[in-house]
Amino acid sequence: MRAPKTAMVLAAGFGVRMRPLTDNKPKPLVTVAGKALIDYVLDKLADAGAERAVVNVHYLAEQIERHLARRTRPRIAISDERGLLLGTGGGVVKALPLLGDMPFFHINSDTIWIDGATPNLKRLAAAFDPAAMDALLLLAPASGSVGYAGPGDFAMAPDGRLTARSGEQAPFVYAGAAILSPALFDRAPEGEFSLTDLFARAAKKGRLHGLRLDGRWMHVGSPDAIAAAEAAIEASH
Repeated sequence: MRAPKTAMVLAAGFGVRMRPLTDNKPKPLVTVAGKALIDYVLDKLADAGAERAVVNVHYLAEQIERHLARRTRPRIAISDERGLLLGTGGGVVKALPLLGDMPFFHINSDTIWIDGATPNLKRLAAAFDPAAMDALLLLAPASGSVGYAGPGDFAMAPDGRLTARSGEQAPFVYAGAAILSPALFDRAPEGEFSLTDLFARAAKKGRLHGLRLDGRWMHVGSPDAIAAAEAAIEASH
Protein backbone atom coordinates (compact mmCIF):
# COMPACT_ATOMS: atom_id res chain seq x y z
CA MET A 1 0.00 0.00 0.00
CA ARG A 2 1.13 3.55 -0.67
CA ALA A 3 1.91 5.48 2.49
CA PRO A 4 -1.16 7.32 3.81
CA LYS A 5 -1.27 11.01 2.95
CA THR A 6 -3.45 11.81 5.96
CA ALA A 7 -2.95 11.36 9.70
CA MET A 8 -4.94 11.69 12.89
CA VAL A 9 -2.98 13.07 15.84
CA LEU A 10 -4.59 12.82 19.29
CA ALA A 11 -3.84 15.97 21.30
CA ALA A 12 -7.00 16.61 23.33
CA GLY A 13 -6.26 14.94 26.68
CA PHE A 14 -5.57 16.55 30.04
CA GLY A 15 -2.14 14.96 30.64
CA VAL A 16 -3.02 14.25 34.27
CA ARG A 17 0.00 12.02 34.95
CA MET A 18 2.32 14.74 33.63
CA ARG A 19 1.29 17.26 36.31
CA PRO A 20 2.52 19.74 37.44
CA LEU A 21 4.03 20.34 33.98
CA THR A 22 0.53 20.24 32.48
CA ASP A 23 -1.14 22.57 34.98
CA ASN A 24 -0.70 25.44 32.52
CA LYS A 25 0.52 23.68 29.38
CA PRO A 26 -1.04 20.85 27.33
CA LYS A 27 1.00 17.64 27.34
CA PRO A 28 1.70 17.73 23.56
CA LEU A 29 3.68 20.94 24.15
CA VAL A 30 5.85 19.52 26.95
CA THR A 31 9.43 19.54 25.69
CA VAL A 32 11.86 16.62 25.60
CA ALA A 33 15.42 17.45 24.57
CA GLY A 34 14.30 20.94 23.59
CA LYS A 35 11.47 19.84 21.29
CA ALA A 36 7.72 19.66 21.91
CA LEU A 37 6.33 16.14 21.98
CA ILE A 38 3.86 16.87 19.19
CA ASP A 39 6.65 18.09 16.92
CA TYR A 40 8.41 14.72 17.17
CA VAL A 41 5.19 13.15 15.88
CA LEU A 42 4.53 15.69 13.13
CA ASP A 43 8.12 15.59 11.89
CA LYS A 44 7.97 11.80 11.56
CA LEU A 45 4.66 12.08 9.71
CA ALA A 46 6.10 14.63 7.29
CA ASP A 47 9.14 12.42 6.67
CA ALA A 48 6.83 9.45 5.98
CA GLY A 49 4.96 11.38 3.28
CA ALA A 50 1.88 12.48 5.19
CA GLU A 51 0.66 15.74 3.67
CA ARG A 52 -2.13 16.54 6.13
CA ALA A 53 -2.57 15.96 9.87
CA VAL A 54 -5.89 16.30 11.65
CA VAL A 55 -5.20 17.28 15.27
CA ASN A 56 -7.96 17.11 17.84
CA VAL A 57 -7.91 19.67 20.67
CA HIS A 58 -9.74 20.24 23.96
CA TYR A 59 -7.54 21.07 26.98
CA LEU A 60 -5.73 24.42 26.56
CA ALA A 61 -6.60 24.16 22.87
CA GLU A 62 -5.54 27.71 22.03
CA GLN A 63 -1.94 26.98 23.00
CA ILE A 64 -1.82 23.99 20.65
CA GLU A 65 -3.41 25.97 17.82
CA ARG A 66 -0.88 28.79 18.22
CA HIS A 67 2.00 26.33 18.25
CA LEU A 68 0.79 24.47 15.17
CA ALA A 69 0.21 27.68 13.21
CA ARG A 70 3.98 27.85 12.68
CA ARG A 71 4.10 24.53 10.84
CA THR A 72 3.93 24.06 7.08
CA ARG A 73 4.58 20.29 6.86
CA PRO A 74 2.31 18.51 7.21
CA ARG A 75 -0.64 20.86 6.71
CA ILE A 76 -2.71 21.03 9.89
CA ALA A 77 -6.48 20.72 10.25
CA ILE A 78 -8.03 21.14 13.70
CA SER A 79 -10.81 18.88 14.97
CA ASP A 80 -12.32 20.97 17.77
CA GLU A 81 -13.48 19.07 20.87
CA ARG A 82 -13.68 22.07 23.18
CA GLY A 83 -17.39 21.46 23.71
CA LEU A 84 -17.09 17.77 24.59
CA LEU A 85 -14.06 15.54 25.02
CA LEU A 86 -14.82 12.40 23.02
CA GLY A 87 -12.13 9.94 24.05
CA THR A 88 -9.65 8.16 21.80
CA GLY A 89 -12.41 6.52 19.76
CA GLY A 90 -15.05 9.23 19.62
CA GLY A 91 -12.41 11.79 18.72
CA VAL A 92 -11.55 9.87 15.56
CA VAL A 93 -15.21 9.38 14.64
CA LYS A 94 -15.75 13.14 14.84
CA ALA A 95 -12.71 13.72 12.63
CA LEU A 96 -13.57 11.09 9.98
CA PRO A 97 -15.03 13.67 7.54
CA LEU A 98 -11.62 15.39 7.61
CA LEU A 99 -9.69 12.14 7.24
CA GLY A 100 -11.30 10.86 4.05
CA ASP A 101 -12.12 7.32 2.97
CA MET A 102 -8.61 5.84 2.77
CA PRO A 103 -6.48 4.27 5.53
CA PHE A 104 -4.69 6.89 7.64
CA PHE A 105 -1.88 7.16 10.15
CA HIS A 106 -3.10 7.43 13.74
CA ILE A 107 -0.64 8.68 16.36
CA ASN A 108 -0.78 9.80 19.97
CA SER A 109 0.79 13.24 20.24
CA ASP A 110 2.92 12.18 23.22
CA THR A 111 4.64 9.11 21.78
CA ILE A 112 8.28 9.26 20.72
CA TRP A 113 10.74 6.68 19.50
CA ILE A 114 14.15 6.37 17.92
CA ASP A 115 13.91 4.73 14.50
CA GLY A 116 16.08 1.88 13.33
CA ALA A 117 17.43 1.55 9.78
CA THR A 118 14.01 2.14 8.16
CA PRO A 119 11.57 4.67 9.70
CA ASN A 120 8.80 2.83 11.50
CA LEU A 121 5.97 4.77 9.85
CA LYS A 122 7.29 3.71 6.44
CA ARG A 123 7.49 0.12 7.72
CA LEU A 124 3.86 0.36 8.84
CA ALA A 125 2.79 1.61 5.41
CA ALA A 126 4.68 -1.20 3.68
CA ALA A 127 3.12 -3.85 5.95
CA PHE A 128 -0.48 -2.62 5.96
CA ASP A 129 -2.85 -4.82 3.94
CA PRO A 130 -6.38 -3.36 3.80
CA ALA A 131 -7.77 -6.67 2.54
CA ALA A 132 -6.66 -8.45 5.73
CA MET A 133 -6.49 -5.68 8.34
CA ASP A 134 -8.68 -3.01 9.87
CA ALA A 135 -5.77 -1.81 12.02
CA LEU A 136 -2.01 -2.30 12.10
CA LEU A 137 -0.47 -1.23 15.41
CA LEU A 138 3.16 -0.38 16.07
CA LEU A 139 4.25 -2.43 19.09
CA ALA A 140 7.21 -2.08 21.43
CA PRO A 141 8.57 -4.72 23.80
CA ALA A 142 6.95 -4.39 27.21
CA SER A 143 10.34 -5.03 28.81
CA GLY A 144 13.29 -2.84 27.88
CA SER A 145 11.38 0.15 26.57
CA VAL A 146 12.47 3.45 28.12
CA GLY A 147 10.19 4.60 30.94
CA TYR A 148 7.68 1.75 30.66
CA ALA A 149 7.01 -0.58 33.58
CA GLY A 150 3.48 -1.76 32.79
CA PRO A 151 2.13 -5.25 32.06
CA GLY A 152 1.97 -4.88 28.26
CA ASP A 153 -1.07 -4.88 26.00
CA PHE A 154 -0.89 -7.63 23.38
CA ALA A 155 0.43 -11.00 22.36
CA MET A 156 1.28 -11.37 18.66
CA ALA A 157 0.91 -14.51 16.55
CA PRO A 158 3.53 -15.41 13.90
CA ASP A 159 1.24 -13.94 11.20
CA GLY A 160 1.01 -10.65 13.12
CA ARG A 161 -2.50 -11.06 14.47
CA LEU A 162 -2.98 -9.63 17.93
CA THR A 163 -4.80 -10.80 21.02
CA ALA A 164 -5.23 -8.59 24.07
CA ARG A 165 -3.44 -9.39 27.32
CA SER A 166 -5.34 -12.15 29.10
CA GLY A 167 -3.03 -12.78 32.07
CA GLU A 168 -0.77 -10.68 34.21
CA GLN A 169 1.74 -9.95 31.47
CA ALA A 170 1.86 -9.54 27.68
CA PRO A 171 5.05 -9.24 25.61
CA PHE A 172 4.12 -6.11 23.66
CA VAL A 173 2.82 -2.64 24.45
CA TYR A 174 1.01 -0.43 21.95
CA ALA A 175 3.51 2.28 21.01
CA GLY A 176 0.85 4.86 20.15
CA ALA A 177 1.17 4.74 16.35
CA ALA A 178 -0.91 2.81 13.83
CA ILE A 179 -2.52 2.72 10.42
CA LEU A 180 -6.30 2.47 10.66
CA SER A 181 -8.87 1.75 7.99
CA PRO A 182 -12.12 3.76 8.03
CA ALA A 183 -13.80 0.33 8.07
CA LEU A 184 -12.67 -0.01 11.70
CA PHE A 185 -15.26 2.64 12.58
CA ASP A 186 -18.26 1.02 10.87
CA ARG A 187 -21.14 1.00 13.39
CA ALA A 188 -18.94 2.70 15.99
CA PRO A 189 -20.62 3.97 19.17
CA GLU A 190 -21.74 7.58 19.40
CA GLY A 191 -20.21 10.08 21.79
CA GLU A 192 -17.23 9.36 24.03
CA PHE A 193 -15.60 5.94 23.86
CA SER A 194 -12.17 4.32 23.80
CA LEU A 195 -10.45 3.14 20.64
CA THR A 196 -9.53 -0.04 22.50
CA ASP A 197 -13.19 -1.10 22.15
CA LEU A 198 -12.79 -1.14 18.37
CA PHE A 199 -9.40 -2.85 18.61
CA ALA A 200 -11.08 -5.64 20.60
CA ARG A 201 -13.80 -5.99 17.97
CA ALA A 202 -11.23 -6.14 15.16
CA ALA A 203 -9.19 -8.73 17.07
CA LYS A 204 -12.23 -11.04 17.30
CA LYS A 205 -12.48 -10.88 13.50
CA GLY A 206 -8.75 -11.55 13.10
CA ARG A 207 -8.29 -8.10 11.57
CA LEU A 208 -6.13 -6.49 14.28
CA HIS A 209 -2.44 -6.87 13.41
CA GLY A 210 0.83 -5.66 14.88
CA LEU A 211 4.30 -4.70 13.71
CA ARG A 212 7.25 -4.78 16.09
CA LEU A 213 8.98 -1.41 16.34
CA ASP A 214 12.51 -1.29 14.96
CA GLY A 215 14.49 0.98 17.25
CA ARG A 216 13.70 2.19 20.75
CA TRP A 217 10.39 3.41 22.15
CA MET A 218 10.19 5.92 24.99
CA HIS A 219 7.16 6.09 27.27
CA VAL A 220 7.02 9.70 28.48
CA GLY A 221 4.09 9.33 30.84
CA SER A 222 5.28 11.40 33.78
CA PRO A 223 7.77 14.20 34.56
CA ASP A 224 10.22 11.60 35.92
CA ALA A 225 10.32 9.87 32.52
CA ILE A 226 11.58 12.94 30.65
CA ALA A 227 15.19 12.63 31.82
CA ALA A 228 15.36 8.96 30.75
CA ALA A 229 13.95 9.84 27.32
CA GLU A 230 16.42 12.68 26.91
CA ALA A 231 19.30 10.38 27.83
CA ALA A 232 18.16 7.83 25.24
CA ILE A 233 17.90 10.51 22.54
CA GLU A 234 21.35 11.86 23.43
CA ALA A 235 22.84 8.36 23.29
CA SER A 236 21.38 7.78 19.82
CA HIS A 237 23.21 10.75 18.27
